[in-house]
Amino acid sequence: MNNPPLLEDLRLFCLVARKNSFIASAKEVGASPAFVSKRIAVLEQALGVRLFHRTTRSVVMTDDGSNVHEWARKILDDVEHMVETAASAKQVPRGLLKIGTSFALGRKYISPLLSVFAREHPALKIELELLDREVDMVNEGFDLDIRVGVAQEPHLFAQRLVASQRALFASPDYLRAHPPPVRLGDLAQHQCLVIRERNQSFGIWRMVGPAGPETVKVTGALASNHGEIIHQWAVDGHGIILRSIWDVADSVTSGQLTRVLPAYFQEADLCAVYPLQLKNSAKIRECVQFLQRELKL
Repeated sequence: MNNPPLLEDLRLFCLVARKNSFIASAKEVGASPAFVSKRIAVLEQALGVRLFHRTTRSVVMTDDGSNVHEWARKILDDVEHMVETAASAKQVPRGLLKIGTSFALGRKYISPLLSVFAREHPALKIELELLDREVDMVNEGFDLDIRVGVAQEPHLFAQRLVASQRALFASPDYLRAHPPPVRLGDLAQHQCLVIRERNQSFGIWRMVGPAGPETVKVTGALASNHGEIIHQWAVDGHGIILRSIWDVADSVTSGQLTRVLPAYFQEADLCAVYPLQLKNSAKIRECVQFLQRELKL
């Protein structure tokens, strides 16, 4: 190969592969679509393969493109790790720190703390994405995921930030209108407000009670994929919710919600999940340690 591909072209190629669009990729890097198209053409010429099928609406990777993409990610990750390893020796977090977490946790707790963390580390560029779904940390490029529960993925590392639990709650109006449940199985006869969360089976509530672990299948007239919507519906008297205690603390304090079946709970510790060992990444290590010190629920 007379003209080996440039790292920046590989990085641009990975961006286009993720967005399936020259226009969207150009907008993200602050260049023109023509420039992006030209650099991809240069990369294709250097490699001697066609990387994308181009249409008027989008671009789709070819089989050769998929193979190159796998290698390009490895190369770029190795380069980033090399740079981070050098930076970690100086204890100076730098570069992009991409963090994911849920809507409620991110809005109420993580984003205010990151505002403080950013002032302490001006060499960092921080991106926070709020999602009520599981993230593919490697393929989506996340450095850190703040989630309820430990990492299930064997290739990831995790550390607990705060001990917490989920519990059952309903409004006083709902409980006046419906006989309060006495045991977990009674929930099957109640209106339960179900949310599709990151680590929850939809409509299946697994909890620990006086007799140990129990499971109940619940249904209700209202369901959503957004925790804050479910929370508000519970306040409005539509049914019973299973939520993290920290998430509904204000509503409980104000009397809008009250705990149901207080002998039952679900472990729901907040954990930091990351793809690199902390010793190999100054930016991840500093952020995890900061959140362990400052995160209070």
